[in-house]
Amino acid sequence: MINMALQRLSITLLLVLFMSLHSQASVESSNWKYAPNIGSVRAAYWPAGDDLSPSSIDTKYFTHIYYAFIQQDPQLFHLSVTEFDEKWIPKFINGLRYRYPPVKTLLSIGGGGSNSTAFSLMASNKHTRQVFINSTIHVARQYGFNGLDLDWEFPDDEHDMSNLGVLFQEWHQALVVEAKISRKPRLLLTAAVYYASTIKLIGDGPRSYPAQAIRNYLDWASPMCFDYHGTWDNFTGFNAALYDPKSNISTQYGIGSWIESGVPTQKLVMGLPLYGRAWALRDPNVNGVEAEAVGKATDTDGTMDYDEILVFNKENGATVVYDDVAVAFYSYAGTTWIGYDDGPSIKKKVQFARFTGLKGYFFWAVGKDKDWTISRQASNAWRH
Repeated sequence: MINMALQRLSITLLLVLFMSLHSQASVESSNWKYAPNIGSVRAAYWPAGDDLSPSSIDTKYFTHIYYAFIQQDPQLFHLSVTEFDEKWIPKFINGLRYRYPPVKTLLSIGGGGSNSTAFSLMASNKHTRQVFINSTIHVARQYGFNGLDLDWEFPDDEHDMSNLGVLFQEWHQALVVEAKISRKPRLLLTAAVYYASTIKLIGDGPRSYPAQAIRNYLDWASPMCFDYHGTWDNFTGFNAALYDPKSNISTQYGIGSWIESGVPTQKLVMGLPLYGRAWALRDPNVNGVEAEAVGKATDTDGTMDYDEILVFNKENGATVVYDDVAVAFYSYAGTTWIGYDDGPSIKKKVQFARFTGLKGYFFWAVGKDKDWTISRQASNAWRH
């Protein structure tokens, strides 16, 4: 307990120091020379069927690419390899197999549009967990993936969270046994998780992730440090604020909560968005942060990819503002208001991840920054 308390104190001091340095001078002008962590992760998800061909991904900016997503059968609980997957998984694997520098590939299961109830049912029973686990290993080996990733959005209650911990334990044990039998490297096991270690803002009540199981059985967990604000709010806000002095809806708070829960920094990979959130302002003359809004911007679903935002800003002569507190950008033109990240804010967030000792970062989703603009800056910030 004493060691845990000292670890938490050390982490808190690191975060305070980073905030102090951030407020005194820009990260770009500092002389920090932190070496990347051994086995660090620079990752991105590739949405299956995306216009960007996997063979076109510039792998020098990444170490791991996720195939997103495959689903489980909601009644039988094994992975459901559809005709769509049969078409795109081989293109994904073959497109990346012989690239240089090489990247590792992970099969991601679930996603934001998946059936959370089906995950809950699967995780609640030893037999259904085993069916699921065996199926994931079979499909990953069949197609030549290097690992497996679970994106359950989101466990509903503490019972789900407890079952999730058991799932991680049994899954990891099965992967170890399979690797010994097959004489192949063990498949990686990762999970995309809520931005904070306890889910408070959605669902019926607070429930905390099984930190001990994550620490013991996952190669890393990936907090999704985005979607903090969107058109579900009736006011404008940042998609992925690094800091928010008014609330706990920030990456600094979220990552800090994971560390406080007992998950080592070397098992955390911080999520970054390559898209923004777009609102329609009620009054175009009231256009700051927390300005009153009336829903999604015209001709959008409430989201805009980074490259689309650049086009919008240029074609509409948008006013672009950098918020030094949130470490994020926003732009506005007419009644459209967009909160997003650009190169400078992404660089500072990556440097925050390095300074905090995290294992790395990931993007949702690869290829949404034209000409690899942000991917390049993030990679350089992590490596130098």
